Order: sequence, then C-alpha cells, then structure tokens
Amino acid sequence: MRRKIVAGNWKMNTSLSEGLKLAEEVKNDAEKGIPEGVSLVVAPPFTHLAGVKEILAGSIGLSAQNCATDDSGAFTGEVSAKMIASAGAEYVIIGHSERRMFFRESDTELNKKVKIALANDLTPIFCCGENLHEREKGIYKEIVRNQIELGITGLTEDDFVKVIIAYEPVWAIGTGKTATPGQAQEMHAFIRDLIKSLYNAETASMTSILYGGSCKPSNAREIFENSDVDGGLIGGASLNAGDFLAIARSF
Repeated sequence: MRRKIVAGNWKMNTSLSEGLKLAEEVKNDAEKGIPEGVSLVVAPPFTHLAGVKEILAGSIGLSAQNCATDDSGAFTGEVSAKMIASAGAEYVIIGHSERRMFFRESDTELNKKVKIALANDLTPIFCCGENLHEREKGIYKEIVRNQIELGITGLTEDDFVKVIIAYEPVWAIGTGKTATPGQAQEMHAFIRDLIKSLYNAETASMTSILYGGSCKPSNAREIFENSDVDGGLIGGASLNAGDFLAIARSF
C-alpha cells in the first residue's frame, strides 16, 4: 500500500524563533493522534532545518524546500543536497511552481536536482502542474507529461520508486479559482497512468501523488477521498498547526 503523506511547505515564512515554536506546536498536536498510515512532513526555511529536526526528533519528516545542482563549489548563496542531509532532513521539494516561475528553473536543472537528491539519500518531492493559460488552452496534460518525463530522465525504476510526485494546479493557487475534487482526481489518475507507461503498473501503484492546490481543512476530505490522491503539499495552511493537523486528520 502506498504512503499517505501530508507535507507542509512553510515557504519564506517565520523567523527562526517563530519556526521553532511552530514545529513544537505541530509535534504536540500530532501527538494527540493522526490517522493510521498517514505521515507528516514539514519543510521550513533552510535556516531552521537543524533546529526543527531537534524538536521533531524523528516523529515527523523534515524536508528542505529546494537544493542546488552541485554538492559543493563556488556557488554563493546555494545550499546543496549534501548540506541538507547533514542538517537532518530526509526530503527535498524540487520543481515547485514558484521555483519554475520566479527563478526560471528549467527541466534540465530539475532533473539534476532530482538525481543529486537521490545520491544524497534524500527523497525528492517532485512538483509538476500547469498555469491558467495552459489549463484554458487545453494543453495541461501535455505540460504535466513533459515536466515529469524531463524531470525524471535517466532514473531507473529503483531510483524512481523513491520519488514522491506533487501535482500543483497553479491556476487554482491564489487566483480565486478552485480545482474541483474531480479535476484533482483526473490529473492524479493521468499522472499514475503516465508512470505506468514509463515504468510499470506496480511502480505506478506504489507512487505517492500529492495534491498541491490550495488544500485546506474545509476541502481536504473531499480531495483525499479520491482514489489516486495520496495526500497534500500544503502551503499557507501549514503555517497554523491546528489547520495542518486538521488536514492530516481528513483522511
């Protein structure tokens, strides 16, 4: 059975003291109980990783929000997968829509990041998704197919089974538009079928595919009831421990 995962992406939010307090709140709330088989992951800013790891003490997964394409070198301001692993993280988000949009990260770059994350024993949470123009033009499946195929180029089946996919309907994030549970299921099923064609049915059935489109306590249950939705990559709602845990308890 594939894993159910609720991952909180804090983005560029919280000071160090605020982040440590939030991690403590998430841990304390989680100790009250979450559904069996559901895993929690939090992705704080780089500056918080080591401190948050100490608080979570292995009970909740720890992720970075990005990594460099190289392990070391003269790359001022970059943080490598090796550094992230040394801080105690087990996961790294790669290809988030904001990285693609604001930092112009290419599919080639993202493929390098996936490979270097795996080489450092980090689990990539690989993001894909279409914007509003691509959705309205009807090419959204083609966009997502290209992002996944190019992002995982060169990965063996043994490599790929370690990857988590996160589908982000970018057009439904902060736009006032919403993706219906049916639209979420349609794309998750499409991604699973794509994985089946790239690898095999067993690998497709084992791959966790998370939904990353403005998931909150009010709509999480409806979304998570879909057979191909295995959890969520949560943005704003993950900055409130109560909301984050309410989403996890929606399973």
